[in-house]
Amino acid sequence: MPIYEYRRPDGTTFEVLQPISADPLTHDPDTGVPLERVLHAPAVHFKGSGFYANDYGTAKGNRELERAAEAGADAHDDKVRRQREERKKAADAAPKPKPPRPAGA
Repeated sequence: MPIYEYRRPDGTTFEVLQPISADPLTHDPDTGVPLERVLHAPAVHFKGSGFYANDYGTAKGNRELERAAEAGADAHDDKVRRQREERKKAADAAPKPKPPRPAGA
């Protein structure tokens, strides 16, 4: 059975051993004050080589990683610049809306 942590309004916490299927407590069984369940992030461990290019890399690996990052940033900047130019050309080429005609004309 998992252990759940609950927090009282005064900031104190306590743990309760509960089945997974049990509903969370809403009030402290001892004092009757309202409770909220405290959630914690799970522990995540990335294992194996290559999750990052330089897990515990060498100087050569770090240099290659820096070069790749710079090339990627430059490529991205070029792509964004081209997209802006294409949008501007499309906006310039689009027909301009006609002004509304005056009433009575």
